[in-house]
Amino acid sequence: MKRILICDDSPIILAAVRGALADAGYDVTTRSGIDDLAANPVDGFDLILMDVEMPELFGDDVASILRLERGVKTPIYLFSSLDDAQLAELAKTAKVDGFISKQAGIPNLVERVRAILS
Repeated sequence: MKRILICDDSPIILAAVRGALADAGYDVTTRSGIDDLAANPVDGFDLILMDVEMPELFGDDVASILRLERGVKTPIYLFSSLDDAQLAELAKTAKVDGFISKQAGIPNLVERVRAILS
């Protein structure tokens, strides 16, 4: 079973996304913010979804640190309601694998995750 880590500061988003991806057959772990991410390893996941707009630090900065400083090889996708052009630029700058728009809805998220992990 593929393992997914979702980091987002919204309990509503975490619950909705966790439920949808679990129903689709994935093992989902959630972290509510940067403190949770810093205190727990990110090893062993097949995909990391990182919210961009979090109170402690922007998710694209955290993703960049995971990729460039901690050497995390796991695919990392920014997951945000920012517009696609802005998300694309943030993903490129952070040197992550891409982005998934929250605005496209949960069914789109599940389909994108399936495509990424297939």
